Amino acid sequence: MNRLFLMLFVGCLAGPGYAKPPGKPAAALAYTQAVKQLTDVMVIDVIGPCAAARYYAYANLAAYELMYRQQHPAGYVAFSGLLRHYPFTASASPMPAVDADFGAQYALLRMGEEMLPSGYLLEAAREQLIANARTQHHLSNEQLLATSALADSLVKKLLRYAAADGYVKTSGYLRFTPGGQAGQWQPTPPAYSESYEPYWSTLRPFLLDSAAQFRPVRPVAYSEQKESAFYKQAREVYDTCRVLTPTQQHIANFWDCNPFFLNQKGHVSFGTKKISPSGHWMGITSLVSVQQHLTLAETIRWHTLVGLTMADAFISCWEEKYYSNRIRPETYINQQIDRSWRPLLQTPPFPEYTSGHSVMSQAVATVLMELAGKPIGYTDTVEVEFGVPARTYRSFTHAAGEAAMSRLYGGIHFRDSIESGLVQGERIGRFVLKKIGLQP
Repeated sequence: MNRLFLMLFVGCLAGPGYAKPPGKPAAALAYTQAVKQLTDVMVIDVIGPCAAARYYAYANLAAYELMYRQQHPAGYVAFSGLLRHYPFTASASPMPAVDADFGAQYALLRMGEEMLPSGYLLEAAREQLIANARTQHHLSNEQLLATSALADSLVKKLLRYAAADGYVKTSGYLRFTPGGQAGQWQPTPPAYSESYEPYWSTLRPFLLDSAAQFRPVRPVAYSEQKESAFYKQAREVYDTCRVLTPTQQHIANFWDCNPFFLNQKGHVSFGTKKISPSGHWMGITSLVSVQQHLTLAETIRWHTLVGLTMADAFISCWEEKYYSNRIRPETYINQQIDRSWRPLLQTPPFPEYTSGHSVMSQAVATVLMELAGKPIGYTDTVEVEFGVPARTYRSFTHAAGEAAMSRLYGGIHFRDSIESGLVQGERIGRFVLKKIGLQP
């Protein structure tokens, strides 16, 4: 785990008003550290936002299911009948000798080991977890064996569940070919990469009825006329990016969350890796869970619901992206306004409408606001390890709104994509809350 991140993450608790919470705070902190270990492997593997959300959902589900079966904590619901084709039954009796605190973290790591391309890097973390359980928490061999056996059985079942969600099939579909009509998406510099996950909408949602359930209003119609609404949107992006304030530049870079940034120095190109948008919001969830002194059970619940929400939000958003297949600001501005213009951020390799940051951030913020029961202020240190200074927010909604606007400052989204994305995300978040019984 990155030492700087951990120092900042734990340091946010070290104010004069901090008091040791009741229960087992060390277990909750250890869980968030294990989630961060999954994130670190995803950075190594250059996992994009859609796939990262999927991995977080399944890994946290493993921990949730173990905790649910052993302790039936307050607020937990049986996902049987709620998650589409979920393989577990609602009834579950606690098993003797199983330690839920150890088992939840073990299940999370095991799921990451099995699912992530470089999951083998988590083996050392799992072995250290077992050693600590034996020496620090004094679990017996019987407890270790019983707990790991239960966790392994849950993981095995979840892996079969994940294997049937349609993800594997996406690699076998025909390569997406950009259209040649005016207004359609085209690859952008510097890499002119192929489109990212054009068939993501074919995946099985977790809670949504379908990928198209919350398809947004139609985007502003494409036009090359200077008096048109579309041209004015493009001109807004162009003019805004030319006079960005230092704060706006910070906001754009803070929420960039580009898993692979291509640097060019003369004739030399090299990549820089960092977290995805999914990793950023999972980091926020961890940070606030520790800040609010949540129990381990509640920490797992927050992470699981955020993972499920992110996964469905990206399925919904990507369905719209490849349905509308809209041109990016960079392409349009180069064609119609200024051929030499480049945005502050590198344009991601997929269609523009709607903004993925807007959809996912607002969906997650809606769920987190309900879980917290009130606006929670926090200082977001998630990006510090990547050289971007921290930012402070009044609430999750405040952060989501800023994440959405960061895409305009970065020069990679039009305004209607941002605003429609926020509405789409809000609808998804509300649906998730209703589905799990947190809202009528």
